[in-house]
Amino acid sequence: MEFKIDAIDSNARAATLKTDHSEIKTPIFMPVGTAAAVKSLDAVDLMNILDAKIILANTYHLYLRPGDETVKSFGGLHGFSGYNRSFLTDSGGFQAFSLGENVKFSDEGIWFKSHIDGSSHFFSPEKVIDIEYNLNSDIMMVLDDLIALPNTKERIKKSIERTTQWAKRSLIHHISKGAKNNLFAIVQGGVDFEFRKISAESLVETEIEGRSFDGFAIGGLSVGEENRVMYDTIEYTVPFLPENKPRYLMGVGTPEDIIEAIERGVDMFDCVMPTRNARNGYLFTSFGILRIKNAKYKLDSRPIDEKCNCYTCRNFSRGYLNHLFRAKELTYFRLATIHNLHYYLNLVSKAREAIINKKFKEFKKEFYSARN
Repeated sequence: MEFKIDAIDSNARAATLKTDHSEIKTPIFMPVGTAAAVKSLDAVDLMNILDAKIILANTYHLYLRPGDETVKSFGGLHGFSGYNRSFLTDSGGFQAFSLGENVKFSDEGIWFKSHIDGSSHFFSPEKVIDIEYNLNSDIMMVLDDLIALPNTKERIKKSIERTTQWAKRSLIHHISKGAKNNLFAIVQGGVDFEFRKISAESLVETEIEGRSFDGFAIGGLSVGEENRVMYDTIEYTVPFLPENKPRYLMGVGTPEDIIEAIERGVDMFDCVMPTRNARNGYLFTSFGILRIKNAKYKLDSRPIDEKCNCYTCRNFSRGYLNHLFRAKELTYFRLATIHNLHYYLNLVSKAREAIINKKFKEFKKEFYSARN
């Protein structure tokens, strides 16, 4: 993997990240393709219509169904899905966290029961890496110990200690295999600045046989804390991360969250919000959220957003999309998802342009002033 800073405007960064499968201009938003598919879209939509350079898939879900060995037999995620650009795979730590009573954490790894059939499984740091090798993702996330917020200092302390140890085990295993995939570590610590510092520094200082992590993620946010607290935590954490490696904020979030995080020096994002909201009738626009199911759009011949040049806005009206949504036509999901993902991808592209032109502050001001 190659990573080069192209421009910096205050703390906001524009960079170029190259993997074996694509060149990625940052800041970048990664559409979520949990089961090797972005819901309602196919690889042609992602590549030819949206021009997405990287998407996210999930280790937990693909391990359970269809099975990572099955994906491997197709040549990994690229051959299996037909999407021949970059994949990042989450480790499954968040999915284990979300299982509630059906998961048990130990220092060795995570025991969990499948949400599909109730069968028991165990994820160790090494097991997760082996699954990700079978998936052959370009960027692999280490297994981490994610916790809900608020939480006790004792549990947060345990989380960062366990996450660091698991990351080191993952790196040792990765080196022993001699694989070319890239490995990112995950900084935890809740919203406690002391723990965030400890977590970040211990991961950044990790070096084994001359190898360190290829990038660093900020995890464990947007899990119950207030937005301002999340922004402050990001702002505090970022300076502990290397300037010459990618910084990834996991699972965040709204357009406002992304703009605020870019301003604080984050490069990469993912979130289910644009695709999930699309399916539920909430469409992102330059002026805020448009609720397409509202009766007032029944006879509206305008596109979703007159400032948008996405495939959907170029070809279809609010009135038609209102009809599709109310009629529960499957076509609606595709058209709405294309629009929302285009909005997110265009947002980070415009942010990059502003950074390069040293106008990010003005861009941010215009972004907020245009919203209802």
